[in-house]
Amino acid sequence: MAHFAKLGVGNIVETVEVVNNDVILDENGVEQEQLGINFLRELYNDPHAQWIQTSYNGNIRKNYASLGFHYDTSRDAFIPPKPQPSWTLNESTCRWQPPVEYPDDGKLYYWDENLHQSDNTKGWVEQ
Repeated sequence: MAHFAKLGVGNIVETVEVVNNDVILDENGVEQEQLGINFLRELYNDPHAQWIQTSYNGNIRKNYASLGFHYDTSRDAFIPPKPQPSWTLNESTCRWQPPVEYPDDGKLYYWDENLHQSDNTKGWVEQ
């Protein structure tokens, strides 16, 4: 199955639809993104809708599109919403990373932005 994200204002993902692979194969059996776009525009009777293919396993556009993700045209990537102000975008994965590495001790932690702001060497708090 092929997956397509509908983009709204600011290239924010509004929905993701599944399209049968047969729909996006051309006469030579080669996947063509535009065929899926055309199919969805016709299906929803919206010739101007912005649809873009996404990949469930992340083979294209870095990350699988989900509701609220931003499609960055310059990176050709779907980027999730920024979880915390101090986190930075990893350019190779287009995923957000905390400024302090997650502890590797088998315990569960949550991020405390206030703690990090008061001491930038901290941020993870044991649950």
